[in-house]
Amino acid sequence: MSMRAPPSELPVQLDDVSVRVGPLALIDGVSMHISPGAPTVLIGPNGAGKTTLLRVVMGLIAPSQGRMTWAGREQAPPERRAIVFQRPVMLRRSTAANVRFGLAKAGRAQRHERVAELLDLVGLSGLERRPARRLSGGEQQRLALARALARDPDLLLLDEPTASLDPAATKAIEDIVRAVSARGVKVVMSTHDLGQARRVGGDVALLHRGRLIEHGDAAEFFASPQAEETKRFIAGELLV
Repeated sequence: MSMRAPPSELPVQLDDVSVRVGPLALIDGVSMHISPGAPTVLIGPNGAGKTTLLRVVMGLIAPSQGRMTWAGREQAPPERRAIVFQRPVMLRRSTAANVRFGLAKAGRAQRHERVAELLDLVGLSGLERRPARRLSGGEQQRLALARALARDPDLLLLDEPTASLDPAATKAIEDIVRAVSARGVKVVMSTHDLGQARRVGGDVALLHRGRLIEHGDAAEFFASPQAEETKRFIAGELLV
């Protein structure tokens, strides 16, 4: 019996979505369309709401108000969505076993070839038997990506995946983002790094105090920003 592939998660639509904790709005009336294609990059200062927005798109947090749909469906189990947090948890087992765990959790066959393919995609071939917790920070982040990709997602959410990494490790992550994007996986990632947003973004969204300030094609976003906050943020000024 052939398994029917789960329906697509895309496009994702947020209509006037807010997330409130008491009187505080972590996300405040955000309307946003996330379509297939090149990566969508979320930028903005600390506390702007980037992580909360990623959690809402993943389905981990329900909006306090507004409407959220995945490919037009409001109730959509996250079968084809995956998220990697800024500090991923490594299981106390080998690099390969961490990937096998990801495959098992997603209900995928744990074939040796599939594990090898995922480790190759993230540049960890040859480290199969290394204890995951003995990998470098950059290697752990790449292993977390392999584990997320074991879900065979068509939507991959990354929360500041290079925040604490050096330039070489950062480039390795950006190369993986480009590679999975070229395979048709939609990547939505947050970053503090404007250079990174320019390098990998197909479209860029600026968040500030939970509000979506501006969202558009990356080249236009940087060349001719419309909002005053965007102009200031791109110029390196602090948004408070």
